[in-house]
Formats: sequence, C-alpha cells, structure tokens
Amino acid sequence: MGFFITTLIFILAGVVAALSVRLCCNKGPSVNLLHLTLVITATVCCWMMWAIVYLAQLNPLIVPILNEGE
Repeated sequence: MGFFITTLIFILAGVVAALSVRLCCNKGPSVNLLHLTLVITATVCCWMMWAIVYLAQLNPLIVPILNEGE
C-alpha cells in the first residue's frame, strides 16, 4: 500500500513540476522540450532511488547474526 501511494505522490510531483516549468520558463519549443525532459528525468531518477531503497528494506540480503551471550 505504501509503495503505490508514494508512487502516486511522485507522479503528482512530476506533473506539478512539469506544469510549473511550462508556465514559468516558456522560452521556445526546443528549450521547453529540454526543460520537460530534465524534469521527467529527475522525477524518474528520484522515484527509482526511493523505490530501490524501499524494496531493499523489505527483504535485506544480509541477516544480522545475534550472539546468545549478549
């Protein structure tokens, strides 16, 4: 449940960022395409980083070894 909700939050943040770049930095078709590409790339990279960390914590590769004496 948390994974899907946070994914929707990232999508919403990407749409808001894309719209704000479109409204605030309207300088021409090629520059707008560059800005939109940068916003989409940044949003996807941030989501992927979050998703990898989140999924790595669900099933860790290294299990802690507990000592019985401690």
